[in-house]
Amino acid sequence: MSFGSRAHVAMAAYGPACVGIDPHASLLADWGLPDNVEGLDRFASLCVEAFAGHAAFVKPQSAFFERFGARGVVVLERTIQDLRHTGSLVILDVKRGDIGSTAAAYADAYLDEDAPMAADAITVSPYLGFGSLQSFFDVVDKNDAGVFVLALTSNKGGPEVQQALLRRGPAAGDGGADQTVAGGILTQLATLNAGSSPMGSFGAVVGATLGDVAEDLDINGPLLVPGFGAQGGTADDIRRLFGAVMDTVIPSTSRAVLSTGPDVQALRDSVARVNAELVGS
Repeated sequence: MSFGSRAHVAMAAYGPACVGIDPHASLLADWGLPDNVEGLDRFASLCVEAFAGHAAFVKPQSAFFERFGARGVVVLERTIQDLRHTGSLVILDVKRGDIGSTAAAYADAYLDEDAPMAADAITVSPYLGFGSLQSFFDVVDKNDAGVFVLALTSNKGGPEVQQALLRRGPAAGDGGADQTVAGGILTQLATLNAGSSPMGSFGAVVGATLGDVAEDLDINGPLLVPGFGAQGGTADDIRRLFGAVMDTVIPSTSRAVLSTGPDVQALRDSVARVNAELVGS
């Protein structure tokens, strides 16, 4: 099954929430764990026990593992492997983006099914040009994987790039209408997903704490929505922003769930509460 199809099935089974595994030093301390690779390993193991087969999506943040060096990457690799094929889909948050053979190597490292750190999907950056992502797209098609392309992030400095206008000109076939950088990214993702059912595998990252969004968010693909929960985004914000495309939205939360640990059942209960809030039950 394609990633888009598997995501659709997982959302129907568990609810739309994506739970981050973000082992901040402060979270390790809150869980009574040391800020070292042993504490990281215990933290990640508890998250796997709590979320595997209980959340549709689990999103390890690579940076918080990488800060412990090679031993931290070993923990990340094992965490991905332990999560996969449990019913939960792994979205590895690495925000990679490069050109040529380097991009191809990143794609093989994270999306090739035979790679040690193969995830179901990863986050990628298009700001070396949308075409620079082609190596990732090729591996997505080959391995039934997914990508989430940064489009409308909610960080303070995002608009200076994402809301910049592109002058397309008459050759674009749209009468020369200007389009934002983010709008261009969303349009190209919609083209990649055209004709896919129930939805395509080429997703976008769109923040939950944005104001009114003028862009067309109907890309026929999944929308990964960070900023929900501790960062201030609410279920009402998500319903307001995404409206008719709510069935493609994957709200991502980390601290709001992780703060209830380290008790495994408390973590599972927190995920259930988040999903109930999102679906309005």
